[in-house]
Amino acid sequence: MLALVTAGSLLVVIDIVIVTVGLPQIQRDLGGSLAGVQWVIVAYTVTMGAVTQVTGTLSDRLGRRTVYLTGIVLFTASSLACGLAPGVVFLDVARGLQGIGGAILMANSLPLISHEFEGQRRNMAIATWTTAATAAGLIAPVLGGVLVDVTSWRAMFLVNVPVGVVAFVLAYAKLPAPPRSGAERQPIDWAGAVLLIASLGLLTFALLRGGDQGWGSAPTIVQLGLAVLLFVVFLGIQKRAQAPTLELSLFRVPAFTGAVSAVLMSRVLTIGGTVYFVQYFQGALHFTATGTGLMLVPGAVAQMGAGMLAGKLQARFPPGPIVALGYACKGVAATWLGFAMSPTAGVVTLAVPLLIWGFGGGIAGAPVMSVAMGVVDKQHAGMVGGTVTTLAAIGGGIGTAVLGVLYTAHAQGTTEDAVASGASAVLFASAALAVVTLALVLVLINPRSVPGR
Repeated sequence: MLALVTAGSLLVVIDIVIVTVGLPQIQRDLGGSLAGVQWVIVAYTVTMGAVTQVTGTLSDRLGRRTVYLTGIVLFTASSLACGLAPGVVFLDVARGLQGIGGAILMANSLPLISHEFEGQRRNMAIATWTTAATAAGLIAPVLGGVLVDVTSWRAMFLVNVPVGVVAFVLAYAKLPAPPRSGAERQPIDWAGAVLLIASLGLLTFALLRGGDQGWGSAPTIVQLGLAVLLFVVFLGIQKRAQAPTLELSLFRVPAFTGAVSAVLMSRVLTIGGTVYFVQYFQGALHFTATGTGLMLVPGAVAQMGAGMLAGKLQARFPPGPIVALGYACKGVAATWLGFAMSPTAGVVTLAVPLLIWGFGGGIAGAPVMSVAMGVVDKQHAGMVGGTVTTLAAIGGGIGTAVLGVLYTAHAQGTTEDAVASGASAVLFASAALAVVTLALVLVLINPRSVPGR
Protein backbone atom coordinates (compact mmCIF):
# COMPACT_ATOMS: atom_id res chain seq x y z
CA MET A 1 0.00 0.00 0.00
CA LEU A 2 2.81 2.40 0.87
CA ALA A 3 4.37 1.86 -2.56
CA LEU A 4 1.05 2.59 -4.31
CA VAL A 5 0.39 5.79 -2.39
CA THR A 6 3.96 6.92 -2.93
CA ALA A 7 3.65 6.34 -6.68
CA GLY A 8 0.69 8.71 -6.85
CA SER A 9 2.54 11.35 -4.87
CA LEU A 10 5.52 11.04 -7.20
CA LEU A 11 3.34 12.24 -10.06
CA VAL A 12 2.68 15.50 -8.23
CA VAL A 13 6.26 16.02 -7.05
CA ILE A 14 7.79 15.30 -10.46
CA ASP A 15 5.47 17.82 -12.07
CA ILE A 16 6.35 20.59 -9.61
CA VAL A 17 10.12 20.21 -9.93
CA ILE A 18 10.39 19.29 -13.59
CA VAL A 19 8.46 22.36 -14.76
CA THR A 20 10.73 24.86 -12.99
CA VAL A 21 13.68 23.72 -15.12
CA GLY A 22 11.76 24.34 -18.34
CA LEU A 23 10.22 27.74 -17.55
CA PRO A 24 12.72 29.73 -19.66
CA GLN A 25 12.03 27.45 -22.65
CA ILE A 26 8.26 27.75 -22.22
CA GLN A 27 8.66 31.53 -22.12
CA ARG A 28 10.68 31.55 -25.35
CA ASP A 29 8.27 29.19 -27.13
CA LEU A 30 4.93 30.68 -26.06
CA GLY A 31 6.09 34.25 -25.42
CA GLY A 32 5.43 36.60 -22.53
CA SER A 33 7.32 38.06 -19.58
CA LEU A 34 8.76 36.23 -16.58
CA ALA A 35 5.72 37.32 -14.56
CA GLY A 36 3.46 35.93 -17.26
CA VAL A 37 5.15 32.55 -17.56
CA GLN A 38 5.06 32.17 -13.77
CA TRP A 39 1.37 31.40 -14.23
CA VAL A 40 2.41 27.95 -15.42
CA ILE A 41 3.29 27.41 -11.75
CA VAL A 42 0.66 29.77 -10.36
CA ALA A 43 -2.31 28.07 -12.04
CA TYR A 44 -1.17 24.81 -10.49
CA THR A 45 -0.60 26.14 -6.96
CA VAL A 46 -3.76 28.28 -6.88
CA THR A 47 -6.09 25.41 -7.72
CA MET A 48 -4.22 22.92 -5.56
CA GLY A 49 -4.28 25.22 -2.56
CA ALA A 50 -7.94 26.14 -3.06
CA VAL A 51 -9.35 22.61 -3.38
CA THR A 52 -7.01 20.48 -1.28
CA GLN A 53 -8.87 20.96 2.00
CA VAL A 54 -12.15 20.20 0.27
CA THR A 55 -10.84 17.01 -1.32
CA GLY A 56 -9.29 15.92 1.97
CA THR A 57 -12.60 16.32 3.79
CA LEU A 58 -14.57 14.72 0.96
CA SER A 59 -12.29 11.70 1.15
CA ASP A 60 -13.26 11.30 4.82
CA ARG A 61 -16.93 11.33 3.79
CA LEU A 62 -16.96 9.45 0.47
CA GLY A 63 -14.11 6.96 0.87
CA ARG A 64 -10.43 7.51 0.18
CA ARG A 65 -9.93 4.76 -2.39
CA THR A 66 -12.54 6.12 -4.83
CA VAL A 67 -11.40 9.72 -4.44
CA TYR A 68 -7.75 8.73 -4.81
CA LEU A 69 -8.38 6.84 -8.06
CA THR A 70 -10.29 9.84 -9.41
CA GLY A 71 -7.30 12.02 -8.66
CA ILE A 72 -4.95 9.77 -10.64
CA VAL A 73 -7.24 9.88 -13.68
CA LEU A 74 -7.64 13.67 -13.57
CA PHE A 75 -3.93 14.32 -13.06
CA THR A 76 -2.91 12.00 -15.89
CA ALA A 77 -5.46 13.37 -18.36
CA SER A 78 -4.55 16.99 -17.61
CA SER A 79 -0.84 16.16 -17.98
CA LEU A 80 -1.61 14.96 -21.50
CA ALA A 81 -3.50 18.21 -22.18
CA CYS A 82 -0.53 20.26 -20.93
CA GLY A 83 1.82 18.39 -23.24
CA LEU A 84 -0.43 19.11 -26.23
CA ALA A 85 -1.23 22.74 -25.31
CA PRO A 86 -1.39 25.00 -28.40
CA GLY A 87 -0.99 28.22 -26.42
CA VAL A 88 -0.36 29.70 -23.00
CA VAL A 89 -4.04 30.09 -22.03
CA PHE A 90 -4.77 26.45 -22.82
CA LEU A 91 -1.66 25.44 -20.87
CA ASP A 92 -2.70 27.47 -17.83
CA VAL A 93 -6.21 25.96 -17.82
CA ALA A 94 -4.79 22.46 -18.12
CA ARG A 95 -2.38 23.23 -15.28
CA GLY A 96 -5.33 24.31 -13.16
CA LEU A 97 -7.02 20.94 -13.73
CA GLN A 98 -3.72 19.28 -12.97
CA GLY A 99 -3.67 21.14 -9.66
CA ILE A 100 -7.06 19.68 -8.74
CA GLY A 101 -5.80 16.18 -9.49
CA GLY A 102 -2.63 16.84 -7.53
CA ALA A 103 -4.64 18.13 -4.57
CA ILE A 104 -6.64 14.90 -4.47
CA LEU A 105 -3.52 12.75 -4.54
CA MET A 106 -1.59 14.70 -1.93
CA ALA A 107 -4.52 15.20 0.45
CA ASN A 108 -5.17 11.44 0.55
CA SER A 109 -1.58 10.21 0.78
CA LEU A 110 -0.98 10.94 4.47
CA PRO A 111 -4.44 9.75 5.60
CA LEU A 112 -3.97 6.42 3.80
CA ILE A 113 -0.55 5.99 5.40
CA SER A 114 -1.83 7.02 8.84
CA HIS A 115 -4.68 4.52 8.61
CA GLU A 116 -2.36 1.66 7.72
CA PHE A 117 0.47 2.26 10.23
CA GLU A 118 0.75 2.98 13.96
CA GLY A 119 3.32 4.67 16.21
CA GLN A 120 6.95 4.43 15.16
CA ARG A 121 5.99 2.39 12.08
CA ARG A 122 3.90 5.36 10.98
CA ASN A 123 6.84 7.71 11.52
CA MET A 124 9.05 5.49 9.38
CA ALA A 125 6.33 5.13 6.72
CA ILE A 126 5.96 8.91 6.50
CA ALA A 127 9.74 9.24 6.34
CA THR A 128 9.80 6.69 3.50
CA TRP A 129 7.05 8.59 1.68
CA THR A 130 8.83 11.93 1.98
CA THR A 131 12.16 10.37 1.02
CA ALA A 132 10.68 8.78 -2.10
CA ALA A 133 9.22 12.14 -3.04
CA THR A 134 12.68 13.62 -2.57
CA ALA A 135 14.15 10.91 -4.80
CA ALA A 136 11.67 11.97 -7.46
CA GLY A 137 12.85 15.52 -6.90
CA LEU A 138 16.38 14.24 -7.49
CA ILE A 139 15.50 12.63 -10.81
CA ALA A 140 13.06 15.29 -12.04
CA PRO A 141 15.46 18.22 -12.65
CA VAL A 142 17.88 16.11 -14.67
CA LEU A 143 15.07 14.34 -16.50
CA GLY A 144 13.42 17.68 -17.24
CA GLY A 145 16.67 19.18 -18.46
CA VAL A 146 17.38 16.26 -20.78
CA LEU A 147 13.83 16.24 -22.13
CA VAL A 148 13.92 19.98 -22.82
CA ASP A 149 17.37 19.90 -24.45
CA VAL A 150 16.73 16.76 -26.52
CA THR A 151 13.04 17.20 -27.39
CA SER A 152 10.99 20.12 -26.00
CA TRP A 153 9.32 21.38 -22.84
CA ARG A 154 6.16 19.47 -23.82
CA ALA A 155 7.85 16.20 -22.91
CA MET A 156 8.03 17.36 -19.28
CA PHE A 157 4.26 16.94 -19.03
CA LEU A 158 3.87 13.92 -21.28
CA VAL A 159 6.26 11.90 -19.10
CA ASN A 160 3.53 11.82 -16.44
CA VAL A 161 1.13 9.90 -18.68
CA PRO A 162 2.70 6.40 -18.58
CA VAL A 163 3.46 6.80 -14.87
CA GLY A 164 -0.16 7.74 -14.23
CA VAL A 165 -1.52 4.80 -16.20
CA VAL A 166 0.63 2.33 -14.26
CA ALA A 167 -0.25 3.98 -10.94
CA PHE A 168 -3.98 3.74 -11.71
CA VAL A 169 -3.85 0.07 -12.70
CA LEU A 170 -1.91 -0.90 -9.58
CA ALA A 171 -4.03 1.24 -7.25
CA TYR A 172 -7.28 -0.12 -8.70
CA ALA A 173 -6.10 -3.68 -8.17
CA LYS A 174 -4.30 -3.39 -4.84
CA LEU A 175 -5.30 -0.29 -2.90
CA PRO A 176 -7.46 -1.28 0.10
CA ALA A 177 -10.66 0.55 0.94
CA PRO A 178 -10.47 1.74 4.57
CA PRO A 179 -13.52 0.76 6.66
CA ARG A 180 -16.36 3.26 6.63
CA SER A 181 -16.49 5.60 9.60
CA GLY A 182 -18.96 7.99 11.17
CA ALA A 183 -17.43 10.90 9.27
CA GLU A 184 -18.37 9.28 5.96
CA ARG A 185 -22.07 9.38 6.93
CA GLN A 186 -22.05 13.03 7.96
CA PRO A 187 -23.29 15.82 5.64
CA ILE A 188 -20.78 17.60 3.43
CA ASP A 189 -20.19 21.28 4.16
CA TRP A 190 -20.73 22.53 0.61
CA ALA A 191 -21.12 26.20 1.63
CA GLY A 192 -17.85 26.09 3.51
CA ALA A 193 -16.12 24.34 0.63
CA VAL A 194 -17.20 26.98 -1.91
CA LEU A 195 -16.20 29.85 0.38
CA LEU A 196 -12.81 28.30 1.10
CA ILE A 197 -12.10 27.81 -2.61
CA ALA A 198 -13.15 31.39 -3.40
CA SER A 199 -11.20 33.02 -0.56
CA LEU A 200 -7.99 31.07 -1.14
CA GLY A 201 -8.23 31.59 -4.89
CA LEU A 202 -8.63 35.36 -4.53
CA LEU A 203 -5.88 35.60 -1.92
CA THR A 204 -3.37 33.71 -4.01
CA PHE A 205 -4.33 35.59 -7.18
CA ALA A 206 -3.81 38.93 -5.43
CA LEU A 207 -0.43 37.87 -4.05
CA LEU A 208 0.76 36.61 -7.41
CA ARG A 209 -0.54 39.54 -9.45
CA GLY A 210 0.22 42.28 -6.93
CA GLY A 211 3.56 43.09 -8.52
CA ASP A 212 2.00 43.72 -11.94
CA GLN A 213 -1.17 45.41 -10.70
CA GLY A 214 0.59 47.45 -8.00
CA TRP A 215 0.33 46.55 -4.32
CA GLY A 216 -1.59 49.72 -3.57
CA SER A 217 -3.79 49.59 -6.68
CA ALA A 218 -7.56 49.29 -6.53
CA PRO A 219 -7.69 45.78 -8.09
CA THR A 220 -5.20 44.36 -5.56
CA ILE A 221 -6.92 46.02 -2.59
CA VAL A 222 -10.35 44.78 -3.75
CA GLN A 223 -9.06 41.24 -4.29
CA LEU A 224 -7.41 41.08 -0.86
CA GLY A 225 -10.44 42.66 0.80
CA LEU A 226 -12.84 40.17 -0.79
CA ALA A 227 -10.56 37.29 0.13
CA VAL A 228 -10.53 38.36 3.79
CA LEU A 229 -14.30 38.94 3.82
CA LEU A 230 -15.05 35.53 2.31
CA PHE A 231 -12.68 33.84 4.74
CA VAL A 232 -14.35 35.54 7.73
CA VAL A 233 -17.74 34.29 6.49
CA PHE A 234 -16.20 30.84 6.02
CA LEU A 235 -14.95 30.81 9.63
CA GLY A 236 -18.42 31.79 10.86
CA ILE A 237 -19.99 28.90 8.97
CA GLN A 238 -17.39 26.48 10.31
CA LYS A 239 -18.32 27.32 13.90
CA ARG A 240 -21.95 26.31 13.24
CA ALA A 241 -21.50 23.44 10.78
CA GLN A 242 -22.39 19.93 11.93
CA ALA A 243 -19.51 18.47 9.92
CA PRO A 244 -17.18 21.40 9.12
CA THR A 245 -14.77 21.41 6.21
CA LEU A 246 -12.07 22.70 8.58
CA GLU A 247 -11.99 21.72 12.24
CA LEU A 248 -10.92 25.00 13.85
CA SER A 249 -10.16 23.29 17.15
CA LEU A 250 -7.05 21.80 15.54
CA PHE A 251 -5.40 25.20 15.68
CA ARG A 252 -5.80 25.28 19.46
CA VAL A 253 -3.09 22.60 19.57
CA PRO A 254 0.21 24.56 19.51
CA ALA A 255 2.13 21.67 17.95
CA PHE A 256 -0.31 21.47 15.03
CA THR A 257 -0.14 25.23 14.45
CA GLY A 258 3.65 25.08 14.51
CA ALA A 259 3.74 22.11 12.16
CA VAL A 260 1.46 23.57 9.49
CA SER A 261 3.27 26.91 9.72
CA ALA A 262 6.55 25.13 9.08
CA VAL A 263 5.03 23.29 6.12
CA LEU A 264 3.83 26.56 4.59
CA MET A 265 7.24 28.19 5.02
CA SER A 266 8.98 25.12 3.62
CA ARG A 267 7.11 25.56 0.34
CA VAL A 268 7.74 29.31 0.32
CA LEU A 269 11.46 28.58 0.44
CA THR A 270 11.58 25.45 -1.70
CA ILE A 271 9.30 26.25 -4.64
CA GLY A 272 9.91 29.99 -4.64
CA GLY A 273 13.64 29.51 -4.22
CA THR A 274 13.92 26.89 -6.95
CA VAL A 275 12.24 29.13 -9.53
CA TYR A 276 14.93 31.75 -9.00
CA PHE A 277 17.74 29.19 -8.75
CA VAL A 278 16.78 28.26 -12.31
CA GLN A 279 16.73 31.89 -13.42
CA TYR A 280 20.23 32.36 -11.98
CA PHE A 281 21.73 29.18 -13.42
CA GLN A 282 20.39 29.85 -16.90
CA GLY A 283 20.35 33.66 -16.93
CA ALA A 284 23.63 34.47 -15.16
CA LEU A 285 25.74 31.33 -15.64
CA HIS A 286 24.23 30.35 -19.03
CA PHE A 287 23.73 26.70 -18.09
CA THR A 288 21.64 24.49 -20.34
CA ALA A 289 18.44 22.97 -18.96
CA THR A 290 20.34 19.73 -18.34
CA GLY A 291 23.13 21.60 -16.56
CA THR A 292 20.56 23.36 -14.41
CA GLY A 293 19.02 20.03 -13.48
CA LEU A 294 22.42 18.65 -12.52
CA MET A 295 23.08 21.65 -10.26
CA LEU A 296 19.91 20.85 -8.32
CA VAL A 297 20.96 17.22 -7.76
CA PRO A 298 23.28 17.76 -4.72
CA GLY A 299 20.50 19.35 -2.71
CA ALA A 300 18.04 16.60 -3.64
CA VAL A 301 20.55 13.90 -2.66
CA ALA A 302 21.14 15.55 0.70
CA GLN A 303 17.41 15.96 1.25
CA MET A 304 16.74 12.30 0.53
CA GLY A 305 19.39 11.12 2.98
CA ALA A 306 18.31 13.59 5.64
CA GLY A 307 14.69 12.46 5.29
CA MET A 308 15.56 8.88 6.20
CA LEU A 309 17.79 10.09 9.04
CA ALA A 310 14.91 12.16 10.40
CA GLY A 311 12.70 9.08 10.59
CA LYS A 312 15.25 7.41 12.88
CA LEU A 313 15.91 10.52 14.95
CA GLN A 314 12.22 10.77 15.85
CA ALA A 315 12.54 7.55 17.84
CA ARG A 316 15.13 9.20 20.13
CA PHE A 317 14.45 12.94 20.14
CA PRO A 318 11.39 15.22 20.29
CA PRO A 319 10.38 16.62 16.89
CA GLY A 320 10.80 20.33 17.68
CA PRO A 321 14.61 20.42 17.84
CA ILE A 322 14.85 18.20 14.74
CA VAL A 323 12.68 20.58 12.72
CA ALA A 324 14.56 23.58 14.12
CA LEU A 325 17.85 22.03 13.00
CA GLY A 326 16.44 21.80 9.49
CA TYR A 327 15.55 25.48 9.38
CA ALA A 328 18.90 26.45 10.87
CA CYS A 329 20.53 24.65 7.94
CA LYS A 330 18.19 26.43 5.53
CA GLY A 331 19.15 29.80 6.99
CA VAL A 332 22.89 29.12 6.81
CA ALA A 333 22.66 27.81 3.25
CA ALA A 334 20.52 30.71 2.02
CA THR A 335 22.93 33.27 3.49
CA TRP A 336 25.90 31.47 1.93
CA LEU A 337 24.20 31.34 -1.47
CA GLY A 338 23.20 34.99 -1.24
CA PHE A 339 26.85 36.00 -0.93
CA ALA A 340 28.12 33.40 -3.43
CA MET A 341 25.81 34.12 -6.37
CA SER A 342 27.66 36.07 -9.04
CA PRO A 343 28.16 35.73 -12.81
CA THR A 344 31.53 34.06 -12.15
CA ALA A 345 30.61 31.69 -9.28
CA GLY A 346 32.11 28.20 -9.56
CA VAL A 347 30.18 24.95 -9.38
CA VAL A 348 31.83 23.82 -6.13
CA THR A 349 31.18 27.20 -4.51
CA LEU A 350 27.46 26.75 -5.13
CA ALA A 351 27.23 22.98 -4.61
CA VAL A 352 28.27 23.03 -0.94
CA PRO A 353 25.53 25.42 0.28
CA LEU A 354 23.03 23.62 -1.97
CA LEU A 355 23.89 20.42 -0.08
CA ILE A 356 23.21 22.16 3.24
CA TRP A 357 19.97 23.62 1.81
CA GLY A 358 18.74 20.16 0.83
CA PHE A 359 19.79 18.59 4.13
CA GLY A 360 17.77 21.18 6.02
CA GLY A 361 14.64 20.48 4.02
CA GLY A 362 14.97 16.72 4.47
CA ILE A 363 15.66 16.74 8.21
CA ALA A 364 12.61 18.93 8.90
CA GLY A 365 10.11 17.34 6.52
CA ALA A 366 9.14 14.02 8.11
CA PRO A 367 8.90 15.22 11.76
CA VAL A 368 6.61 18.08 10.74
CA MET A 369 4.24 15.70 8.96
CA SER A 370 4.26 13.26 11.88
CA VAL A 371 3.38 16.01 14.35
CA ALA A 372 0.51 17.27 12.19
CA MET A 373 -0.97 13.81 11.61
CA GLY A 374 -0.59 12.82 15.28
CA VAL A 375 -3.02 15.38 16.72
CA VAL A 376 -6.25 13.68 15.53
CA ASP A 377 -7.78 10.24 15.26
CA LYS A 378 -7.87 8.31 11.98
CA GLN A 379 -11.47 9.34 11.33
CA HIS A 380 -10.35 12.93 10.65
CA ALA A 381 -7.00 12.17 9.03
CA GLY A 382 -8.23 13.40 5.67
CA MET A 383 -9.11 16.79 7.14
CA VAL A 384 -5.61 17.15 8.59
CA GLY A 385 -3.97 15.92 5.39
CA GLY A 386 -6.00 18.45 3.44
CA THR A 387 -5.05 21.28 5.78
CA VAL A 388 -1.35 20.45 5.55
CA THR A 389 -1.38 20.17 1.77
CA THR A 390 -3.49 23.33 1.38
CA LEU A 391 -0.94 25.40 3.27
CA ALA A 392 1.90 23.73 1.37
CA ALA A 393 0.36 24.70 -1.97
CA ILE A 394 -0.47 28.22 -0.81
CA GLY A 395 3.11 28.49 0.41
CA GLY A 396 4.32 27.67 -3.08
CA GLY A 397 2.19 30.46 -4.49
CA ILE A 398 3.30 32.93 -1.84
CA GLY A 399 6.93 32.00 -2.42
CA THR A 400 6.68 32.49 -6.17
CA ALA A 401 4.89 35.83 -5.75
CA VAL A 402 6.65 37.52 -2.85
CA LEU A 403 10.14 36.35 -3.76
CA GLY A 404 9.36 37.32 -7.34
CA VAL A 405 8.69 40.90 -6.23
CA LEU A 406 12.15 41.00 -4.62
CA TYR A 407 13.76 39.43 -7.67
CA THR A 408 12.19 41.91 -10.08
CA ALA A 409 13.07 44.89 -7.87
CA HIS A 410 16.76 43.94 -7.77
CA ALA A 411 17.19 42.42 -11.24
CA GLN A 412 17.01 45.61 -13.28
CA GLY A 413 17.45 44.05 -16.70
CA THR A 414 18.53 40.69 -18.11
CA THR A 415 22.31 41.00 -17.85
CA GLU A 416 24.30 38.45 -15.87
CA ASP A 417 24.90 40.94 -13.06
CA ALA A 418 21.23 41.89 -12.89
CA VAL A 419 20.07 38.27 -12.71
CA ALA A 420 22.66 37.47 -10.03
CA SER A 421 21.59 40.51 -8.01
CA GLY A 422 17.95 39.47 -8.12
CA ALA A 423 18.77 35.90 -7.10
CA SER A 424 20.92 37.09 -4.19
CA ALA A 425 18.08 39.25 -2.88
CA VAL A 426 15.77 36.22 -2.96
CA LEU A 427 18.25 34.12 -0.98
CA PHE A 428 18.86 36.76 1.70
CA ALA A 429 15.10 37.07 2.19
CA SER A 430 14.87 33.28 2.39
CA ALA A 431 17.49 33.26 5.16
CA ALA A 432 15.45 35.72 7.20
CA LEU A 433 12.28 33.64 6.74
CA ALA A 434 14.14 30.50 7.83
CA VAL A 435 15.24 32.17 11.08
CA VAL A 436 11.68 33.30 11.84
CA THR A 437 10.38 29.77 11.22
CA LEU A 438 13.09 28.29 13.45
CA ALA A 439 11.97 30.47 16.36
CA LEU A 440 8.30 29.65 15.74
CA VAL A 441 9.01 25.92 15.73
CA LEU A 442 10.96 26.01 19.00
CA VAL A 443 8.10 27.84 20.73
CA LEU A 444 5.15 25.81 19.38
CA ILE A 445 6.54 22.30 18.84
CA ASN A 446 7.83 21.34 22.27
CA PRO A 447 7.48 18.14 24.35
CA ARG A 448 4.52 19.57 26.31
CA SER A 449 2.52 20.37 23.17
CA VAL A 450 3.18 17.21 21.13
CA PRO A 451 0.68 14.37 21.72
CA GLY A 452 2.33 11.21 22.96
CA ARG A 453 5.42 13.02 24.29
